Amino acid sequence: MNSPYGFHFDNGYARLPERLFARCEPTPVAAPVRVLFNGPLAGQLGLDACALDSPDGAALLAGNTLAEGSEPIAQAYAGHQFGYPNMLGDGRAILLGEQLTPDGWRRDIQLKGAGRTPFSRGGDGRAALGPMLREYLISEAMHALGIATTRSLAVVATGEPVYRETALPGAILTRVAASHLRVGTFQFAAGQRDPALLETLVDYTLERHYPELSDSDNKALALLDSVMERQLDLIVHWMRVGFIHGVLNTDNVALSGETIDYGPCAFMDQYHPDTVFSSIDHQGRYAYGNQPAITQWNLTRFAETLLPLIDTDTDTAVQKATNVIKSFSGRYDDKWLAMMRAKLGLFGEDPVDATLVQDLLDWMQRRQADYTNTFRDLIDETAPVDEIYQDDAFENWHQRWQARLSRNAKPLKSSFCLMRNHNPAVIPRNHKVEEALNAAVRDDDLGPTHRLLDALSHPYQDRDDINDYRQPPKPTERVLQTFCGT
Repeated sequence: MNSPYGFHFDNGYARLPERLFARCEPTPVAAPVRVLFNGPLAGQLGLDACALDSPDGAALLAGNTLAEGSEPIAQAYAGHQFGYPNMLGDGRAILLGEQLTPDGWRRDIQLKGAGRTPFSRGGDGRAALGPMLREYLISEAMHALGIATTRSLAVVATGEPVYRETALPGAILTRVAASHLRVGTFQFAAGQRDPALLETLVDYTLERHYPELSDSDNKALALLDSVMERQLDLIVHWMRVGFIHGVLNTDNVALSGETIDYGPCAFMDQYHPDTVFSSIDHQGRYAYGNQPAITQWNLTRFAETLLPLIDTDTDTAVQKATNVIKSFSGRYDDKWLAMMRAKLGLFGEDPVDATLVQDLLDWMQRRQADYTNTFRDLIDETAPVDEIYQDDAFENWHQRWQARLSRNAKPLKSSFCLMRNHNPAVIPRNHKVEEALNAAVRDDDLGPTHRLLDALSHPYQDRDDINDYRQPPKPTERVLQTFCGT
């Protein structure tokens, strides 16, 4: 069904058994005003950007009106939060519908901060402006970095305060996702102890994300393996750019392979595998270097939900699922090393590669070197000249790296091209993100946000006008903690 704004909804999830969701509408807000709007994304979705980028469009993106064809629902899901199981669900997010795009894709259109739902668990169902701007900034930066992610269509101010530690301006984010199916969705379904419901969810997930597996002899096992493959690719990309999710619970593992939920996430400045920013991660469970192991743990929880469908004999099902889960480490190591070879401009395979990579990372950790800039500084025919590189250990490593490059089957310029494509020149550095958010929330000044978005739009290009965004924070600018926006 088409609407004046270009919405063309076909809401498959709303046709599933209603135990998986609750029908509920957004709660209207006082004075919706557009803060950010993603015109190019609107065009890709087949939406009328001019119509949406208007007062009436702001009212729709705030949930005050509903687009024709919308069937608003809040999805049910469970999850292990910091290792402990919990019953969850969309407590402040409402799925408007599934947009069919001109190029044949299906995309969820969801309002985050749209008011209370049956899953709000006493919360107000609202969101503050700062965290919604943060998700817009980081998700669009991730997209530009070439990393699978949910997208942000708009941020709309509500004209109403939300109350956390203090009163804050309220806002609603329009999130776009391949779907909002999560490991936690299957944990919820498994908790219903209804194999038919679980099988329905498997079939829906395959149809939506893995149609090539629909004729598999063992659909549940094939789904587990394919979800693992996408998660492996995703985590390797996170490690490539120094991204730390911060709250990698099972309800934040999307079966599509997209990054979802940008609460206390951050990008690493100085390299250290134990880096943590999230204010609620007191034990470092979701530290940068722990993300692969935690992803394997989360996928194990996914495998547990699928056991009744993998085999009718429990022991056989466990063995089959365990074989897939055990393959994670080897598959990750292979993908990680291939990624690091690309970051260092190495073609082919050489026995010295793993040691060469690890020795550089060890040096970076000892010297507290900037992760992003170190790799970018290597893209030169001469050794880097900054003071930090005037170090015997680095010079020795650089000579070994040059010797390895000389064994490439391709010319040096090809190595540098490979490096430029895998090492961003600019990332959303935490101090710059906080600077933009503070200006927007405290001073009602969106200028820094727009300038940051522009700087992050082509992260692999060297541009003179983004040099300020490439600098690590001064000691007084360092952001040591990031916060969940709930």
